[in-house]
Amino acid sequence: MFSAAQSSKAQFLDKARQAREERRELKERDRAAVQIQALVRRFLCRCWLQREVRREVDDFLEANGPGKRTALSIFRTSRKLLFVFSFRNDKERFEKLCRCILNSMDAENEAKVWYVSLALSKELTLLWIKQVKDILWICCEYLKQLKPDILQDSKLVNLHLTMLVTFTDTSTWKILRGKGEALRPAMSHICANIMGHLNQKGFYSVLQILLTNGLARSRPSLSKGTLTAVFSLALRPVVAAQFSDNLLRSFLIHIMSVPAIVTHLAMLTPERLSVIDSHGLLRKFLSFLSHEEQCRDVCVCLEGSHTLCLLGNLICLSSLNDKVLEEEAAPFVSVLIQMLSYCQKYVSQKKSNLTHWHPVLGWFSQTVDYGLNESMPLLTKQLQHLWGVHLIRILFSDVLSKKLQENPDAVRAAAPSTSPQNSLPMKSLFKRAFQKSASVRNILKPVGGKRVDSAEVQKVCSVCVLYQMALTTLTQIRLQILTGLTYLDDLLPKLWAFICELGPQGGLKLFLECLNNDTEESKRLLAMLMLFCDCSRHLITILDDIEVYEEQISFKLEELVTISSFLNSFVFKMIWDGIVECQRRDFGAVPFRSRLADGLVRTGLPPAFCSGGPLAAQELDKDRKRAQLLLQYIPHVIPHKNRVLLFRNMVTKEKEKLGLVETSSASPHVTHITIRRSRMLEDGYEQLRQLSQNAMKGVIRVKFVNDLGVDEAGIDQDGVFKEFLEEIIKKVFDPALNLFKTTSGDERLYPSPTSYIHENYLQLFEFVGKMLGKAVYEGIVVDVPFASFFLSQLLGHHHSIFYSSVDELPSLDSEFYKNLTSIKRYDGDTSDLGLTLSYDEDVMGQLVCHELVPGGKTMPVTNENKISYIHLMAHFRMHTQIKSQTAALISGFRSIIKPEWIRMFSAPELQRLISGDNAEIDLEDLKKHTVYYGGFHGSHRVIIWLWDILANDFSPDERAMFLKFVTSCSRPPLLGFAYLKPPFSIRCVEVSDDQDTGDTLGSVLRGFFTIRKKEPGGRLPTSSTCFNLLKLPNYSKKSVLREKLRYAISMNTGFELS
Repeated sequence: MFSAAQSSKAQFLDKARQAREERRELKERDRAAVQIQALVRRFLCRCWLQREVRREVDDFLEANGPGKRTALSIFRTSRKLLFVFSFRNDKERFEKLCRCILNSMDAENEAKVWYVSLALSKELTLLWIKQVKDILWICCEYLKQLKPDILQDSKLVNLHLTMLVTFTDTSTWKILRGKGEALRPAMSHICANIMGHLNQKGFYSVLQILLTNGLARSRPSLSKGTLTAVFSLALRPVVAAQFSDNLLRSFLIHIMSVPAIVTHLAMLTPERLSVIDSHGLLRKFLSFLSHEEQCRDVCVCLEGSHTLCLLGNLICLSSLNDKVLEEEAAPFVSVLIQMLSYCQKYVSQKKSNLTHWHPVLGWFSQTVDYGLNESMPLLTKQLQHLWGVHLIRILFSDVLSKKLQENPDAVRAAAPSTSPQNSLPMKSLFKRAFQKSASVRNILKPVGGKRVDSAEVQKVCSVCVLYQMALTTLTQIRLQILTGLTYLDDLLPKLWAFICELGPQGGLKLFLECLNNDTEESKRLLAMLMLFCDCSRHLITILDDIEVYEEQISFKLEELVTISSFLNSFVFKMIWDGIVECQRRDFGAVPFRSRLADGLVRTGLPPAFCSGGPLAAQELDKDRKRAQLLLQYIPHVIPHKNRVLLFRNMVTKEKEKLGLVETSSASPHVTHITIRRSRMLEDGYEQLRQLSQNAMKGVIRVKFVNDLGVDEAGIDQDGVFKEFLEEIIKKVFDPALNLFKTTSGDERLYPSPTSYIHENYLQLFEFVGKMLGKAVYEGIVVDVPFASFFLSQLLGHHHSIFYSSVDELPSLDSEFYKNLTSIKRYDGDTSDLGLTLSYDEDVMGQLVCHELVPGGKTMPVTNENKISYIHLMAHFRMHTQIKSQTAALISGFRSIIKPEWIRMFSAPELQRLISGDNAEIDLEDLKKHTVYYGGFHGSHRVIIWLWDILANDFSPDERAMFLKFVTSCSRPPLLGFAYLKPPFSIRCVEVSDDQDTGDTLGSVLRGFFTIRKKEPGGRLPTSSTCFNLLKLPNYSKKSVLREKLRYAISMNTGFELS
């Protein structure tokens, strides 16, 4: 009974709780419904109100009644529109309102119509000022979104700019005319207040965006009026604030960093530049930026790309203000150095995941604004002012004002003339330069006398630091900078004269002290020398031989010799004293490894050596670090003989490492090949081209098969292989085969452009490269005279940024070179010559047109592009035309000879390494290093006859044939016969080769005492080229010896002469 009562009670309580929950939920729903209804009603009411307000605004703006709108009505309508304003929905209404306001300002003598008249009302002044601020800022917001290159947008840009121009200055307010002039100070104060408000909200950022959108392109989209308005607006806050540092900073960051804005002002509205000049803004900019902290702050805010734009504008502005630049040269140079230094920190030498490509700076580790790319050509033109003649004359005025004292007699002697001596080759001209006792100019050698702490020296040092900084920062226009600096013929000679006067004594001592002292002053002095070296090397690169050696532009030959000697000694001492290694400075790569010395080497004369050559040679023997640095930077100061010995030593070490040298415990692997004399090239190509790199470097034994199909007698102990190598090289380099051609004039070899007619011609060139490399590797000299330009490519010189194809062109075709350089000197209109950027070539009877650039056959050669045409033509003839053939040959050559082994040689020296000396055989040297066998000795009558016949009866060609007969090589060893291995030997023989069993006691005694076993008159001299051995019968008469020897050397049947 109780349990039933309890159950009904629980049910009752549960129902009551559920009823309460339902009532609460109902109240919540009712309350939510009321809130939603209120929100909806409010939204609908607001929408209705906004529609009503907009309708009223529209009615006002579209009304065309007879009366003009009053300022008060415009004010009230503006309040309504601002109350409901939406950037998306009210764009057109706002435009109409702005036009309405501007129309009111144009009214004549109607104070109630002028919108600005409300500023005079005590009740409305504050409200009016706030309204103007809001309206003008809305104009700014729209300006950030508009694109000036779109016609409709450009009209709106003008509208909003007119609003800003009108209400930030009182000059156009008609209310202030006449009696209203007294109100101008108060009104100007209101304008300043409005301007200050806009500045706080980011007014300069708005103008920067507008200017960048309109000017950062190849063709500006801002009109003259628009640009004038924008720049006037930009100047107003600065002028109003009396050029305060804060506003100058904003002006520099946002306005002067717009790409090429000064150039655009000069072209579109030059009167704005007059305003800049009248305010002295350039002086104020330089004064502000000359403080290191302020300049760094500006650069950090701008980052690299825009810092470069600011730099360009400052340079351009300075080039238009000579007086300011002359007076403010020091701060100008200082500011530019700081800005370039900031950019340089982020310039990288190579691509990485952290770098971006910049058209002027190269690889750059900061973010690059690619929107500025279109303006890069104009920016580059601005930067070019820095190395233009105008600025160089101003900045280097202390140097250029110097008069070089000349020796009148020497000047007359050096002056160009039409006499026959002017046609002397370059080598003769340089000999004259070395032999002259009197110099052309008195100032040639370091003399000292000028204090390095003087204001004049410090100024010149700063300018040199500036240009050196530009060279290392503006990497993509480096050559333009160098070309500009070398344009004035007298700058470099006078800079050299200035350098010679530095310090108490001048010369090496001052600059070596600078290297040892890591001070700011030392760095500045070194920058001067580095700049001189860079510019001088560039000048020698771009001038042709006539300009350097005959016309002697900029430098006389005597001066080149003096400068080269100075630099050689300087670099030698710097390396020898360990300055480069200790401080880890790259002095050699660009500034000091002067092409002046390379130019002397190229002429065939040794450069001006320093006195440390013998010491360097000793260091090479000990394999010291400084000797390696000398080889890297100035190899020509080390005697050629020592470098050749070093090369041979490197080859020997590699042979030992690869196990290619005979030892007591192991023998090297030998590759045997059989060669038919009638098909020497084909058999050699088939059997050797597939060998591995190490096998090609190893021992190769050759068995010859004669024309009758019979194996030739003889065992190859390197001699037969030498003969094979020389013969196969002779065949492949024969111009009749058309793998190689000869140059006009001196008939030197280079790859034939039409060699593609051969099947697998590239593989054949690679094989030729391996054979040539093998000859050099084994020290076998071969008679193959290469063209100088081809040797340069073999050495890799053409990859240098200072390499000029035009310099090498005479080694290919001297007549073609003269014709090209005559175009350079042509004074008339080059287009009259009817040339195009193409090259027509006769290829096996057909005329083939090669375009030097895409579409070149339709592009005429003009005065503007003729220099490019000359370089393109030279590059095509020496590189493009034979690119694949040269690459294949170099690939084969470098598979045997490592590139780093031959970098220490110049092109003429490499030719000597390949072909030996062109000098005649030194018989005294050969006699001194000859070994005798079989009873022969130096005083034996047959030996005396032999040397007399070689010296007096044989011609130089016959002596070469004799050497080839014995050693298989027609040229003497590069270092003399002391280095011939095995040594040259002569043996007395009594019987034919097939009966010869070697020397016996009896044969030796008979040979020694000139006792003949029987008359040898029917036998010929024979040889064993593998041992460099001459087998000579004991002839009874000198005439018989002469006849038999001459006949033997004229034959070419290997060992089969018995």
